[in-house]
Amino acid sequence: MVEYSPEKKQIIGYPKRIWHGGTDRGCIEAPHLTKRDSLYYIMCAEGGTGYNHCVTVGRADHVWGPYVKDPMNPIVTSVPGESNERQDPDHLKPKYYNPDSILQKSGHASYVETQLGEVYLVHLCARPFAPELRCTLGRETAIQKMMWTEDGWLRMADGSNIAKEYVEESKLPEYSVPKPPDMDDFDSGELGNWYYAPRIMPQSFADVKVRTGYVRIRGQEARTSLNRVSILARKLTSVHARITTKMEFLPEVHQHSAGLIMYYDNMNYVNLRKYYSETLGRSAISIIRLENGEKTEFLNSRTAVEDCPIYMRLTINGRISYFEWSYEGVTYKRIGKEFDTTKFSDEYCKYGEFTGSMVGLTCADRVKHQHYADFDFFEYVADESSVSIE
Repeated sequence: MVEYSPEKKQIIGYPKRIWHGGTDRGCIEAPHLTKRDSLYYIMCAEGGTGYNHCVTVGRADHVWGPYVKDPMNPIVTSVPGESNERQDPDHLKPKYYNPDSILQKSGHASYVETQLGEVYLVHLCARPFAPELRCTLGRETAIQKMMWTEDGWLRMADGSNIAKEYVEESKLPEYSVPKPPDMDDFDSGELGNWYYAPRIMPQSFADVKVRTGYVRIRGQEARTSLNRVSILARKLTSVHARITTKMEFLPEVHQHSAGLIMYYDNMNYVNLRKYYSETLGRSAISIIRLENGEKTEFLNSRTAVEDCPIYMRLTINGRISYFEWSYEGVTYKRIGKEFDTTKFSDEYCKYGEFTGSMVGLTCADRVKHQHYADFDFFEYVADESSVSIE
C-alpha cells in the first residue's frame, strides 16, 4: 500500500507490503480495503483464477496493519480445505475441480450492505463442461448471501464457505433493469450497448442510421487480425441458444466476405460466410474454422447462392453447434459439420483467456476496408433455465 496526496497528485514515499495472504494458495490479487466501525478489512482473491480460486479476508486496527487473517479463510470458494500452491504460477490448477459444486473457480469478490442491513457478495465463477473442464461461457458472476458474525467476521449466510447456485433474495423492492432484446431489428437508430467488438468500438464500423431498420457493417481486416476487425457480437450467456440473422451482401472479389460467427478470439472461431468464389465464378457460402490458429475451410460445405437476401442461423445445443441457411427464413438447410462447443473455452484455446464465447455478425473487406453488408435483424434466443451445462 502507498499513501496518495490529492493536493500534490502524487504518492508519498514508496509502497509497503501490508498483507501476505489469508491462505497458502498463492496468486494473491485484487485487494479491496474497506472500513467497518473501527476496523479496516482487506479482501483478496487467492489461488489464481482457476479451480483453486477463493476469497480471503483479514482485518486490522490501523490501515497500515498488521492485518490478522480470518480464521475461516477462505470465506468463499468452490473447493474447501488447505493447499500450499504459492510456488505454482499456473492459475488454472484443474486438479482442484470439485465435482460436488456447480459453481467452479469461485473467488475475486466485492461485498455490499443494503439499507436493510442485508449483506451480499458478488464474485467470479465458471460452469465447465465435464469431464473436459472447459468453460465455454468464460468467467461469470455469482452472488452470495452473507452475514457479519458477532465477533466481526464476514461469513456466508449458511455458515459454510462453498459458493451456492441459489441464495435468498434481498427484501428491498425490485428495481427493473432493461434486458437486451431477443430480437434486435435495428429500428431504434442507436446501436445497443450490449454489443461488443474486439479491441475497437463497434460504432467505428457498424452504422444503424444509414439505412433504416438495418445495421450496416463495413468490412475491415481478416478476422485473424489483432488490429481492426469488424465483428459485432453479443456475449454467449447459455450453451443452449439459437442465433439468426438476415443479410444482404454482394461480394465482388474473394477478399469480401460476411456472415454469422461464433468467436472466442482471433485464433479460435467458426464462421458461416458469404463470399465471392473464384472456383465457382459466383457468390457462395461456406464455413471456415480457426482452431488454435489452424485454419480449415470446409470445401464440402461450399454452396453457390443467389445475390439476394439470405438467412443464416447458428444453433448451440450443449456440446454440439451447427449452422443452417435459408432464402425465405422458414425452411432452413443444414450446412457443414457439427462443431464441438466445449473447444470455445479458456482451457482449450491457447492464445487468450477470460473472454468467454461471443456470437455475432461480421464483415471483411481485406482490400479497401470499404465494402459492407446490411443485416436486417439479429435474433439471440437463449435458454438460461438450465444450471448444468453438461
